[in-house]
Amino acid sequence: MKGIELSEAFYNEYGLPMLREQFPELLDKIALGICGSGSECFGYDDEISQDHDFEPGFCIFIPDESQIDSKTEFRLERAYSKLPKEFMGYKRSVLKPVGGARHGVIRISDFLSDKTGTPSAELSLREWLTLPEQALSEVTNGKIFYDGPGTLTRVRESLAYLPEEVRLKKLAGNLLIMAQSGQYNYSRCISRNEGASAQLAIFELVKSALSVIFLLNRRYIPYYKWTFRGNEVSKRMVAIKYALVWVGSLLLNSYGTEFVHYLLSNWQWLSSIGFKDAGCFMTAQLLVSFIVSVFWNILLQRYFVFQDLDIRGFFFPSKQQDKNND
Repeated sequence: MKGIELSEAFYNEYGLPMLREQFPELLDKIALGICGSGSECFGYDDEISQDHDFEPGFCIFIPDESQIDSKTEFRLERAYSKLPKEFMGYKRSVLKPVGGARHGVIRISDFLSDKTGTPSAELSLREWLTLPEQALSEVTNGKIFYDGPGTLTRVRESLAYLPEEVRLKKLAGNLLIMAQSGQYNYSRCISRNEGASAQLAIFELVKSALSVIFLLNRRYIPYYKWTFRGNEVSKRMVAIKYALVWVGSLLLNSYGTEFVHYLLSNWQWLSSIGFKDAGCFMTAQLLVSFIVSVFWNILLQRYFVFQDLDIRGFFFPSKQQDKNND
């Protein structure tokens, strides 16, 4: 059973009846659900995830002390802690997980301050740019079972995804890193026999490529170990398509530079004005690099590499396709 399903079942069977019986006056002030840190909040949990911080439990999100004072908060915590210690074969945690409580009574302002740095979660463009997407994903993941005042739901909706200008800025930055690390620095490291540096270049390439996938699909990239679970686009297909474009880019840059260099070096007018061979080569390299970047790399990455297109049928036609062709 997934963690969210377990939490909702525990809430419906024990949590909600307890709140209705003991705290009916608070139901229009609180929100109930599960979100935040942990693979179960993203739906990525499996049997291995159950070895730590996995339990039947839920969050009771409460407003500031002007609406629910600390005494009532303590009563809520006591009532929550008295709920059954075992449910559907799963035991509740006795100790709080490292980093603070993931379940139980949590003030909304404390939760938002922890994730976004501000109790209101009202972010400037600079904060949108600098705040890790992992933190934003932990505010908007999971499931809210009930929200009396609707406050937490409205905050989650306002943080559902990046503003468009921020998304485009991040997209441009990651594409630039991909070109710098994968198409430029990697080959230079290999030519110098610096294997370790070449591996770091590939790491930067893959890291930025994954960010690009999430940005194009308008989804927050989660904690790194869940990155390959967090997107519906086939990563293998992306890797294959990027490799094809990358190889094509290397060939076009190499042979294109040689060809343009040959044309420029044999242009008599350039020789007559004192244009040397080194200048011809540099000009050829810059010109070809610009043309390949704009009309090959950017266009294919946007409309081919990071789109949900399966190219296996192009290289390996299925038997059914063979029959249709016959």
